[in-house]
Formats: sequence, structure tokens, C-alpha cells
Amino acid sequence: MASNPIFADEVPHRRIDAEEWKDIYVVGDVHGCRTELEALLDTLSVGDDDLVVFVGDLIRKGPDSLGVLELVRSNDNLLSVRGNNEEKLLRGDTVLSEFGPAEREYVASLPVAISWDDSLVVHGGVDPRKSLSDHSIDDLQTTRSLRPDGSYDRPFWFERYDGPRRVFFGHTVLEQPIERTLTVGLDTGCVYGGSLTAYDYRHDEFVVQPSVGTGKERSDDSIVTPQSS
Repeated sequence: MASNPIFADEVPHRRIDAEEWKDIYVVGDVHGCRTELEALLDTLSVGDDDLVVFVGDLIRKGPDSLGVLELVRSNDNLLSVRGNNEEKLLRGDTVLSEFGPAEREYVASLPVAISWDDSLVVHGGVDPRKSLSDHSIDDLQTTRSLRPDGSYDRPFWFERYDGPRRVFFGHTVLEQPIERTLTVGLDTGCVYGGSLTAYDYRHDEFVVQPSVGTGKERSDDSIVTPQSS
């Protein structure tokens, strides 16, 4: 089992005791798709003794960012890391008119990393070329390609990562979820008409909720087809 992860001082991290929870589910980017989220939680039959951890980007692009945030905020067993879209809200790069001071305060309180045992949840990823303690908030929220000249050019970080922790992530829109020995990718483009994906940590399996469709479009070259590990 890996030791507790060490982050830079600027990076908020929450450590969880997995033994306190019956089941643990990790859920991909919701992007305001409350209908699909509620359906997924129903399918999972999430109870008070189960934990749901989101990989960030609860908000923006979809039809009900406020509803998604309120749902997560009102349940102690629903936790999320802060994704790059939450960061954009805090920086003022994007405006959600329905969000007031209370919503912004909650978003600001979200950790950038959540971990338990040898598992780590971040929004973007981990650059395998440097130590975890050398990662900034932006690194953990936006890492995707290891090439400096394009965010959707291979190799991607998850194709080169070799541990020691198993990393659950979103941010990179995938044609289908990724399950490798040490990386689990969960952004399957719900807001673009794909699906909302959860990973059942105790049983090592995906649970997929199809999108009801939001009208958002994304170019094919910004949707990654996973390679075999």
C-alpha cells in the first residue's frame, strides 16, 4: 500500500478512511447534467453508508449547474475535487448568474485532491515526469497530453503513468472509460451526448448512465479513443 500522498502547500487535499464506507463510487464529469446524475445515483442505490467521489467539473456547459452543486453540497456522503471549470468560476473567467456567495464559498472549499488507501482522485491527472509534491493546482486540474504543443496529442499522461498510486481522473473526454492497472478515466462526455460513468471501487466495474442529450457539440478530434494497456 502506498504511503499518504504529499502535495505542495498550495494544494488542498482530503484524506479519507475507506473502512468507514460500505461502497465507494467515483463519478466522472457531470457538467450540470442533474437528470443523468440523479438517475445514476438511483441505479447505484447509494445509501448513507456509501461514498460517492466526483472527479470535478460538476458545473458549466450543462442545463443545471446549480442543481448539481446543491445536490452534492446537501449530502455528506457526496464529495468532489475541484475541477478546472470550478477554478474558472473562482478566478472570474466564467460567470454563472445563478451562483451567489454561498455557492462560490462551497466551490472554494473543495479539495483539489482526495485520496484513500493507495487511490487518488484528481480532475486532470498526474505528470509522471515529476513528483506529486511538485504539482501545482493547475497541473492536477489540467494535465492531459505530455506534449507541449497540443492538449489532445499523444502521448497522454495516463499512457505513461506507472504509479505508485491508482489515479481516478476526468477532464479528458473519452469515447469509453479507461481502466488500466493504475489509471481509471471517467469523463465519457455526458454533456456532449455520451454518458455519465461511475466506477464501483469495491467491485472493480463501471456503471454507465446514458445522456439524455444536451445539444452540446464536441469535435471528434477532442474525444479520445483509449488504447489498450
